[in-house]
Amino acid sequence: MTTDILWFDELGMGDVAQVGGKNASLGEMVSKLGDLGVRVPGGFATTADAYHRFLAGDGLYDRIMQLVLPLDVADVTELARVGATIRGWIEQQPFPAELEGSIRAAYDRLLANDPDPTAVSWAVRSSATAEDLPDASFAGQQETFLNISGIDNLLHAIRSVFASLFNDRAIAYRVHNGFAHDEVALSAGVQRMVRSDVGASGVMFSIDTESGFTDAVLITSSYGLGEAVVQGAVNPDEFSVYKPGLRAGRPAILSRTLGAKAVKMVYAGGSSTATSTVFTDVDPADRARFSLTDDEVHELARHAVTIEEHYGRAMDIEWARDGVDGLLYILQARPETVVSRREQQVLTRYTLGGDAAQREVVIAGRAIGQKIGAGPVRVLTAIDRMSEFAEGDVLVADMTDPDWEPIMKRAAAIVTNRGGRTCHAAIIARELGIPAVVGTGDATSVMTDGQPVTVSCAEGDEGRVYAGRLPFEVIETALDAMPPVSTKLMMNLGTPDQAFALSHLPNRGVGLARLEFIINRQVGVHPRALLERDVLPTALQAEVDALWQAYPSPTEFFISRVAEGVATIAAAFAPEPVIVRLSDFKSNEYANLVGGERYEPREENPMLGYRGASRYVSDDFAAAFALECAAMRRVRDDMGLTNLELMVPFVRTVGELEAVIQVLADNGLKRGENGLRIIMMCEIPSNALSAAAFLEHVDGFSIGSNDLTQLTLGVDRDSALVAGSFDERDPAVLTLLGMAIDACRAAGKYVGICGQGPSDHPDLAEWLVDRGIESMSLNPDTLVETWLRLARRS
Repeated sequence: MTTDILWFDELGMGDVAQVGGKNASLGEMVSKLGDLGVRVPGGFATTADAYHRFLAGDGLYDRIMQLVLPLDVADVTELARVGATIRGWIEQQPFPAELEGSIRAAYDRLLANDPDPTAVSWAVRSSATAEDLPDASFAGQQETFLNISGIDNLLHAIRSVFASLFNDRAIAYRVHNGFAHDEVALSAGVQRMVRSDVGASGVMFSIDTESGFTDAVLITSSYGLGEAVVQGAVNPDEFSVYKPGLRAGRPAILSRTLGAKAVKMVYAGGSSTATSTVFTDVDPADRARFSLTDDEVHELARHAVTIEEHYGRAMDIEWARDGVDGLLYILQARPETVVSRREQQVLTRYTLGGDAAQREVVIAGRAIGQKIGAGPVRVLTAIDRMSEFAEGDVLVADMTDPDWEPIMKRAAAIVTNRGGRTCHAAIIARELGIPAVVGTGDATSVMTDGQPVTVSCAEGDEGRVYAGRLPFEVIETALDAMPPVSTKLMMNLGTPDQAFALSHLPNRGVGLARLEFIINRQVGVHPRALLERDVLPTALQAEVDALWQAYPSPTEFFISRVAEGVATIAAAFAPEPVIVRLSDFKSNEYANLVGGERYEPREENPMLGYRGASRYVSDDFAAAFALECAAMRRVRDDMGLTNLELMVPFVRTVGELEAVIQVLADNGLKRGENGLRIIMMCEIPSNALSAAAFLEHVDGFSIGSNDLTQLTLGVDRDSALVAGSFDERDPAVLTLLGMAIDACRAAGKYVGICGQGPSDHPDLAEWLVDRGIESMSLNPDTLVETWLRLARRS
């Protein structure tokens, strides 16, 4: 017995053959996840039987096959002609009387169940019976129509959905992926329209899309209808949420990135399939704030986790917030098919070669993937110029959609003006395994045809396009074959950007995370300028306000941004320890922050001046340091990331250390409380010479061999005149290293090294192991090599 209509609450994943992947998944969530709080708009779907019966009328099916079966999809002109002809036939084909009657009856039932049937409109979604399966991952092959009102428009939209199975891109996709045309059917899903045109919408993944880190949910969000985010027409807000924190009921947002959100897609006022939506500018005040509250971010992330746990795999989910009722809805959920299927036991790393100081950045944006590509620029402003694109070109466009996929497959890299990490260009770049930099703003006007460039997504969240073809290296490491080593090998980490990706390296945690790098990148403003915002000169006040406006207050901006950076690193490496060095800006470095010159002294020798511990106990810096402490408390106490440990840098005397320990306790960071370990940076000769006295007040040493060597030998390693004398292996330096290690071992306390030395000198690393160092924190690019070398000698 054939069925024309099935309601979502009677569907499940066993019904893919009848209603396709999208509609089966909607039914699965309506019927199985509603009681768990996942809110999905109800509705109905036409079946594959209905589609086949529709095509059977007047010999339409036979006419379609006669055109499409002999078609050479490489002939773009002929593909366009055949596709247009078939779509025209389908859109003119009348429904069989029984099928039309079933659709009309279902529509009447929907209206009868709606409290305001005169105001309601509908989304008509396509769902192919071979779509959203594990081996069929390309998104957006068929059409969806929004804001459809009235039964006549609904019937027309369903016919248009049926016709979209023969879009040029869909025809070519089936040929390239081995799907027979007559084996794929189209189901049209009809759902109540969520009023995100006056709310917000976006896409979320239950996995980090760049690194494959499984403990994070990535959420993108913008105002208006979600198609703008999917298309890449808007640079959305982005949020990363920590799953273990969610499960523990704690605040779990690891990062917030404010998107430009310059435009939004809204209803055009009509209800036909051709004119149902339009783009309009977003009010500047709305652009300057996040499009989701923290509570909404947490709710969406919980839905993502619930959906992932139900399906048993990472998921790609579309969502919307109804601006009328204020509720969050899930609109689609399908398996994530790229990152989650990567070979996790092989680490592939791309690194740029040459002199970093000589690289010229042409433009930057959000990095997609972690690869590097190079080639000549091809700026395309319209799809009808595809014939100009050659294999190995770098595609530069305003944005992309599924019609661009034939040339995207031939690109060495992709660069777009608009879009975020979940836009079409980003999704397809990941599937193709090529680097993409999206949301650059004006790449199409800055970059020129034929210009040789290198597109690098291997340097963190920011993707950069460099002038010229730069050398780069690809290194593969089999992680499942890593032998054991007796010394803990940790990692030095500058910024949170690469934390998720680097956590895949073999490691025992992070031995040095530099807080000043996080402040510089995440905040960019001198903390005192934020504390004293109300008395700043007008011009400086405006500059500062432009940075913190998305947060409740200037000080909350500092605390939140620092906490986000630290929490991202702590979450990436949990449960291994992450040792964060409290800010160690020198006065000339602090002066480079916005407002910094107003507060910083001019010192002849900042390296030996107002830095590290001396700042923390200074009255002038007390309020600023309190903000730093508040961020650390938020990560440890509120978010529950107690693997975070603190390190005090540049301590000159035991008395200074005692004062710092008291200041930390006064600011809610008491050593030993909630498992807090406080480590001291051993980087001044006095630290090693009086090691036993210093160790009475801390839980161990982390040796900073850079400053220790400079101060022992009296050598400025940044001075070309004397830098040749800088060597951590000098006997005097080794003597002090040995004294520090021996003192820690005698006191039963932690001792590690986080300076550059072991990364640069294999023989020094081996000496440290022999001397009894507990851990070495290395630069990520030397970690695997050092691990293997030490394993060979043990």
